Amino acid sequence: MKVLGLTGWSGSGKTTLLVALVPLLIGRGLTVSTVKHAHHGFDLDQPGKDSWRHRQAGATEVLISSGARWALMHEVHGDEPSLPALLTRLTPVDLVLVEGFKAHPHPKIEVHRPALARPPIWPGRADIVAVAADENLPGCDRKVLPLNDPAVIVEWALAFMDRFGALD
Repeated sequence: MKVLGLTGWSGSGKTTLLVALVPLLIGRGLTVSTVKHAHHGFDLDQPGKDSWRHRQAGATEVLISSGARWALMHEVHGDEPSLPALLTRLTPVDLVLVEGFKAHPHPKIEVHRPALARPPIWPGRADIVAVAADENLPGCDRKVLPLNDPAVIVEWALAFMDRFGALD
């Protein structure tokens, strides 16, 4: 599977960009999945619900299924799984968009908003192959993409994937 990440500081617009890119990529005929890294605990369950009670009882995995969807929750006992380990859990698709996993060396687009007054992440990072920004970035040595034009970002991403093949 090809993998392309979105990285950036909190509040930069990573999720907004990701949800704009997915339907455009699907419209181009690609199958797309996403992986989102959370820096802190999260829960899909509601306390007291059956699946929550299963996990509280000590189950390592709880699979919830209905006629509309299914979800597998796996309790981590020990080290956090790596991105490559998590990717093996996905059904194969044409492209996986990854939000987060800053430290993993997969190709990434940095979402950067100068107005946030946060330093850029791209300097010295070969894994950041482009920057999506809402302003000009003088001195940026990467391809700068218009953050507010997801169609342009999709075109660039497709050309990048064609040029460099599988990105995983």
